[in-house]
Order: sequence, then C-alpha cells, then structure tokens
Amino acid sequence: MPSAPASYRIKYSTLSIGLEDFHLCSLRDKQQFADLDGLAEKAGISSATWSLFGQLWPAGEVLAQTLSGMSVDGLRILELGCGLGLTSLVLQRLGADITASDYHPLAGEFLLRNAALNQLEPVPYQSCDWAEDYQQLGLFDLVIGSDLLYERDHPSLLAGFIDRHCNRHAAVLIVDPGRGNSARFSRHMLEHGYLQLADSLNLLDNPDAPFKGRILSYRR
Repeated sequence: MPSAPASYRIKYSTLSIGLEDFHLCSLRDKQQFADLDGLAEKAGISSATWSLFGQLWPAGEVLAQTLSGMSVDGLRILELGCGLGLTSLVLQRLGADITASDYHPLAGEFLLRNAALNQLEPVPYQSCDWAEDYQQLGLFDLVIGSDLLYERDHPSLLAGFIDRHCNRHAAVLIVDPGRGNSARFSRHMLEHGYLQLADSLNLLDNPDAPFKGRILSYRR
C-alpha cells in the first residue's frame, strides 16, 4: 500500500454504505497540500483547491448510498471525479465493471490505497481532462459522478465528455449539491439527446446533516 509523504497528513474512517462497511483513507483536513513535482500546478489546480479531492463530501456519500443496492449485471460503468474512490469501491464490491477517473494527480494513488484497505482488487483508473478525448476508454452504459459542476464552463465540458464516452443507449447519474450550474448542464445534455428524468431518491439518511442537493438522472 502506498505510504503518505511527510508533506501531507492523512486520517482513516469507516462508513456504512448500504449493508457494508468501507474503510477510507482521506486527507486529514482541507489545509493539506503537496505538489512536489508541480503536477497540480500544470493541471491548473491551485493550492487552495488541491486538498478538496481528498475529502469525503456529502454528495459523494449520497452517490455511494444511491448505487449500493443497484443491479450491475451487464453494465459498463464510468465514475467521473472519483476523488477518494468510495463509490467505485462500492461498485467493485458488487462485482461491477467499473472504471474510475479524476483530474487530480493523486486521485489514482488514493483509489489504490483505499481498494487495498477494503481488500478489493485495484479499480481500473484513468486520469481525465473533460476537454480531451480518450479513445482507449471506450463506451459506457452508465456514467456517474458527484459534485462535478464547479465552474461555469463545466456544464458544457462535462456534457460533451459524457456524450463522447457513452453508448447509444446510456444512463447518467450526477449528485449535485446545488452550485448553480445544474440547469445549464441539463440543457447541454438535452442537446446531446439525453432526456432528464425525475430526480432520484436521496438515500443518505442523516437527519443531523440533511443533503439539500439533487440527484440528477438522464437517459438516451
């Protein structure tokens, strides 16, 4: 298992997702930073946002809970912005054909570490820039993600990337915490032939910290 360098600190936690427990290694807090090789700088990731990938956000837990009981037979699934990899690990344990992806230079390392923590085989991983085309990825039946629509250009970039990597008949499930970009994303998805379905049910049962976002579903 990869060890954390001295330049950032980590912590461990255990979460109950569906009927299973998952162990997760994450950054200790949002103050952690390490970019010794300048990879994040080259990718346009600032020191202020570097640590965001290494936290478990409510939207990510909602996505994991939502998919924890789904039937995965015959589906090729792609997770975008996997971060620590929780949802991909949940699907891996279900026996899914899951590929994880992210833009952060350390996401793949944390995904590998967390797979080992949960005694799972490594999840196939691809570093992805939504503006690029990755023909080696192939096409997917289901694309999932959480908290992806940060910037104004993300709706068009994300919708275009999804369109390039989905089968003719495919589904998309995005958990959005409400950053104000979901309506533009839905318009771009419609331009690519995706119909928006009714919001999925929120399965994160936490009355002390209710999730106020939406679970966006699309199909073509």
